[in-house]
Amino acid sequence: MMFSLEGKTVLITGGGSGIGSAISKKFAEHGATVLILELDTAKTKSTLQAIQQKGGKATAYQCNVGNQKEIQDTLLAISERTDIDILVNNAGIAHIGNIEQTTEADLDRLYNVNVKGVYNCMHAAIPRMKKKGGVILNMASIASSVGISDRFAYSMSKGAVLTMTYSVAKDYIDYGIRCNSISPARVHTPFVDSFIKQNYPGKEKEMFRKLSKTQPIGRMGTPDEVAGLALYLCSDEASFITGTDFPIDGGFIKLNG
Repeated sequence: MMFSLEGKTVLITGGGSGIGSAISKKFAEHGATVLILELDTAKTKSTLQAIQQKGGKATAYQCNVGNQKEIQDTLLAISERTDIDILVNNAGIAHIGNIEQTTEADLDRLYNVNVKGVYNCMHAAIPRMKKKGGVILNMASIASSVGISDRFAYSMSKGAVLTMTYSVAKDYIDYGIRCNSISPARVHTPFVDSFIKQNYPGKEKEMFRKLSKTQPIGRMGTPDEVAGLALYLCSDEASFITGTDFPIDGGFIKLNG
């Protein structure tokens, strides 16, 4: 089977819902043992059940990616039982607002999860991967590369994810560690639905169509499409790829303007 992850152990942050859940399921379908890190493990129940019902292997760990000690302790416990072959830094949170509308607390909250969380996981995983190599995949965003209105703090955090990806790829290539990132545009997840419902009550269908059309291709992406790209980049078929960001954006970056 192409893109086989048989015999691989994959650590996925935020792997219980949205894009992370799709990645968890896709990787399990291709033979990986999936370890999900979530702050709220209740979010992982349906994902774990879906994987296990198909004969896949998955476990959830309660962990705050922004807390370095929690990450170190969790990865130490995991590494006593198995190697970590693949790390997917998917956990992230959003914020809407320009710089004037972004409080210090907002900035700290985004930094703690989207930047420090990625740093914490790579900082803990890389020393263990150096023994035999591995793959790291970070979830960036189109906001890493282009200006998007009212996304100051979010763009800041995802820009950091992009440059951390380049730095780690450069520093650890001689250890057989590949590091890439994915930059999605709008992807239709439950977060999008709740955001529209909360901010545009009574205009949900109109706003969904409007947001969908911001992608030149005319629709939002799906979590499963992002998961397919993630699978390829973490598989041996992508063994010649490192230090690269992959937009999955319906033409947003190149065709808007």
